[in-house]
Amino acid sequence: MELIKRIFLFSTGYTHSNLSRLFLRLFTGVMFLQLCVRQMLHFEELAPTFNGVMGLSPECSMSILLVVELLSATFIILGLLTRFAVIIPIAIMFVAERVILSSQGPVADHLFNFEPGYPVMFIGVFLYILLAGPGKISLDFIISAHIIDNNEENEVLENA
Repeated sequence: MELIKRIFLFSTGYTHSNLSRLFLRLFTGVMFLQLCVRQMLHFEELAPTFNGVMGLSPECSMSILLVVELLSATFIILGLLTRFAVIIPIAIMFVAERVILSSQGPVADHLFNFEPGYPVMFIGVFLYILLAGPGKISLDFIISAHIIDNNEENEVLENA
């Protein structure tokens, strides 16, 4: 009985939240990066089916989307500007889900290449990352710690 009590107390009271956030960032970032790379590999066949945005050609719109996806995935993996980096993918996944659910022809089948509900999974994980932040194992934390250290040093120098 004592062993079971220790197992439950240890498993519920001790967490690795920063390590968990790192894993979630890496996993989601790599999955999003994989989606972007798949679109890059099939650019010639996907671009004509893509709708142009703001008067841009489909190829130009698709290129901008791919660059944004690539940068967002890289920033999420590195934990750099993480909360900002997940906002655009959230919007992209909302559009992807809308396109899939409205069944707008071949775009839904080829461009995103996933079933309804798949973008919602990305939205959920990105929203968690937006709310929880990147954690201490991230460039955001390292940069913020450096800024705080520099501010404390400047205060000491100003007061001397």
